Amino acid sequence: MTATAKLFASAALLLLLLVGVPLFINATGRSDLYYTLTSVALLSIISAGVWITFYIGRINIGQGAYALMGGYVSAILVMEYGVSFWVTLPLAGLFCMAASVLIGLPILRLRGVYFAMVTLVLTEVARLLALALPITNGAKGIVSIPQPGRIGLFGLTIVPDFATLANPRFAFYIVSVLLMALCFAALYRLKNSRIGQLCQSLQQNEELASSIGVNITYLRVLAYAISSFLGGVGGAMFAAISQSIYPSSFTVADSINFMLNCFLGGLGYVFGPMLGTFVLYFGWDLLFQTGEFQLLIFSTILIALMLLLPNGLLSLRLSGRAKATAAAPPAHRQEETQARSTAAGRASS
Repeated sequence: MTATAKLFASAALLLLLLVGVPLFINATGRSDLYYTLTSVALLSIISAGVWITFYIGRINIGQGAYALMGGYVSAILVMEYGVSFWVTLPLAGLFCMAASVLIGLPILRLRGVYFAMVTLVLTEVARLLALALPITNGAKGIVSIPQPGRIGLFGLTIVPDFATLANPRFAFYIVSVLLMALCFAALYRLKNSRIGQLCQSLQQNEELASSIGVNITYLRVLAYAISSFLGGVGGAMFAAISQSIYPSSFTVADSINFMLNCFLGGLGYVFGPMLGTFVLYFGWDLLFQTGEFQLLIFSTILIALMLLLPNGLLSLRLSGRAKATAAAPPAHRQEETQARSTAAGRASS
């Protein structure tokens, strides 16, 4: 697919989410779907942060810690200091980024299961801190968080006060979809940039990358900081939507699900976390009718998908192309080979 085709496909998807989905929801009267789809969008943003750490060859099972941290930072700034939510949104991400740099410098030296075990502990540590610190209000959490206020410029209202809207869920949905689009557009640009190529070299062979002058420590910390920033922003948005935040809002199970979203969609694809989150979220709900067998069936399907599609659901498209190429007539393949040889000869001359 060419760059122009990818751009048109992305624009069509964004138009569908911003226009088509609201029209469908209004036609069916299922306004509850706004909250469901908003959750999917935010979970995909947090999962995208996990994807970044996978891209440098690290298994991250601690993203729930930064989502919880971001939610509390935003809630405390809004409730205790009267800061606008729109200001706390990037501040929550920056706070998580700063914390991840301090945490990441020592632990990013670890690899494989050792790094995974340390990050797994982070979510539980964050939960225990939220229970113990007075500013977080312990197990009671922080409740009755005001909805996002108005954003104005030169007397013009750019974003209305959510509390004055007849349907705030629609406003949260639009904001979440725009954040998701911005997040994955930035990830796509990052992957195809020079820094993205250097990060991929870490995934393949860190020693070789270091031997040719790549600053592997800088790239590790940078990737982990960006990952934590996305987790903090997603957590802050969740706190605003639910108007509350508790120590149990993000648990170890959530951190594992963020990782599964990346596996299911495909670790080699930027949009893998988005597709994985959508399938995992709605797949779990669809199996609700099975009752006590829900977890058994769900786990079996996940294991089967990972065995049959180890590169994720998005690998289906590429697998189909590979089979079509292999099944091409010999004459056609010979013509392609001759054309490539001719092009190579011209380039060398």
